[in-house]
Amino acid sequence: MSSSTGAGRLVTANLALSLDGRYHGPGGAHDFAAFAPYVTSEVARDQMTRMWQNATTAVLGRVNAEGFLGYWPSVAGDESADARDRGYAKWLVDTEKVVFSRSLVEAPWERTRLVNAPAAEVVADLKGEGEGDILVNSSASVIKALLSADLVDRLYLMVFPEITGGGGRLFEDGLPGTSWRLAAQERGELGELAVVYERVR
Repeated sequence: MSSSTGAGRLVTANLALSLDGRYHGPGGAHDFAAFAPYVTSEVARDQMTRMWQNATTAVLGRVNAEGFLGYWPSVAGDESADARDRGYAKWLVDTEKVVFSRSLVEAPWERTRLVNAPAAEVVADLKGEGEGDILVNSSASVIKALLSADLVDRLYLMVFPEITGGGGRLFEDGLPGTSWRLAAQERGELGELAVVYERVR
């Protein structure tokens, strides 16, 4: 998997999904009970490392930003934490962050720019600025908007062997038809799959 620079920056996105395509359970946006056994597996941690290594910009929705940036900075300095967790945490703290929010007026995090504009417009502009991948970090609403605009170049997906029977779906009806190439796959001991798909253009 290669990274692009300049106007050709890759827009990448990561998300965990159940077998029935849900990114959370039927209890609402914070219902990750079915996912809990898998998120700290070896395969999930390897996938996390894979997704950020070439990324220089993190794109987040406000809710995820508040959750991630309330948790990960303390992991960066925790020597008892898994080295892969520390690597991701340090990257998240140090990298440029773009956070979509309608309510925040001032970013409470360093190296963060708040935006209140359509995701597709903002990310299309980012593609023409700087170098390195743009990682949309587990923010389903942003990923959906970018899929609708056909702006996603690579998908990092964790697929967990659970059927939740309810919850939000990533791939909703109405998306444009697109083709993808399987660039990497890894299977974990619990039956979880890490897959990387690249957009065929």
